[in-house]
Amino acid sequence: MLFTSESVTYWHPDKICDVISDSILDECLKQDELSRVACECLITTNKLVIAGEITTRAVVDYEQIARKAIVEIGYDSDEKYFNGNTCEIEVLIHTQSPNIAQWVNVWWAGDQWMMFWYATNETDNYMPLSKYFSDKLIRKLEEVRENGVIDYILPDWKCQVTVDCERDEDWEISYQEITTVVVSTQHKKWIDQKTLKADIMEKVITPVLWEYLSPDCHIFINPTWSFEIWWPAWDTGLTGRKIIADTYGGWWRHWWWAFSGKDPTKVDRSWALMARLIAKCVIKSQLATRCEVQLAYSIWVAEPVWVYIDCFGTNSIPEDDIVELINDNFDLTPTWIIEYLNLRQPIYKNTAKYWAFSNEMSSWEQPFVLYV
Repeated sequence: MLFTSESVTYWHPDKICDVISDSILDECLKQDELSRVACECLITTNKLVIAGEITTRAVVDYEQIARKAIVEIGYDSDEKYFNGNTCEIEVLIHTQSPNIAQWVNVWWAGDQWMMFWYATNETDNYMPLSKYFSDKLIRKLEEVRENGVIDYILPDWKCQVTVDCERDEDWEISYQEITTVVVSTQHKKWIDQKTLKADIMEKVITPVLWEYLSPDCHIFINPTWSFEIWWPAWDTGLTGRKIIADTYGGWWRHWWWAFSGKDPTKVDRSWALMARLIAKCVIKSQLATRCEVQLAYSIWVAEPVWVYIDCFGTNSIPEDDIVELINDNFDLTPTWIIEYLNLRQPIYKNTAKYWAFSNEMSSWEQPFVLYV
């Protein structure tokens, strides 16, 4: 069984949109913690469109916040093919529908949603091995660039890692080796591809993956040869389009809603964070080695209408008993989730830049043992 996961940096056009959306959310929450925000962005050649629905007492200059976010990311001059100081920005913001707001105001779910999360004991951060290592490659690339170890690479990168694993009839998975690695990184024009590939192999891939690389591993470094032109000049970015890369790398079922630009009354964001915590708690409690959690909400209803657990045959007690433990340990109403995870703080910009699940200090990254 082969499986591949991907990770990208926040210089990617889609992630730029995530960062801008969450920068606007943070500013709203900073001034008014009860802000209702659903902000999405589109970025293309020399233009940014900000759209969505925002109801807040905060005084927000959306264009200024967007320009600041783009420049902080690093797109600050024409030579980088996108300039946050001069690009055209169109703001299309309206207020939240009163038909939805009236129900969210009493802390019921503001819409119908269903969310999944998956966790595993394969790695120390409960991520599948393929996703774990694709994230590590991104971090390593960032480290060698910032420290000047490789001074000619630029910040927009993507990585893919393919693992070859075996599974038995009970779906218990044992990993064997990494069979394919793909790294695509921007670079300055003057560098030759032979030098770039040798440096990436020696200073990035080998230090991170050496223990898991198969003898016949396929390594693809900048397979298009040249990656000089920075992406916003040629690629369109959208908020929320990297949701698989931002979570568990495509393992098992998933939802289709985005995180970024949404305040915590949007259950598709707050529940995703709680689902992550619950799945980790199941693994930490040694109730299973792999766990998928699903929870569904209905508009106007505070309690979830459905809680589902699938441990793929790795559970040590019946799955129905695990669901009971979850209900005993978690309230799962939107109000409780927001308060327990302390989600009304302006914390979201950094979760957009470095994935919501990469900071061990986050409230949703603190699993505990489930007790009856």
